[in-house]
Amino acid sequence: MPNSDLLPSLLYKINENQLALEAAILELSGWVEQRGAADVADNVRGALDTIDKNEEFIKMALAVLMTPE
Repeated sequence: MPNSDLLPSLLYKINENQLALEAAILELSGWVEQRGAADVADNVRGALDTIDKNEEFIKMALAVLMTPE
């Protein structure tokens, strides 16, 4: 794999990891909320909103980077 192809692939895998972490953290926030720490769960969900807001841009940028020239 040429170096020019490596960066988009790397960024794609990092994005996959980020989304997996988001899902896991969201599940943990539900567990925390069930144990009476609703304020903590709300703070976690608020922080995860950043991932959601940036997801579409990241997908578009990766698609451009992975498009053959």
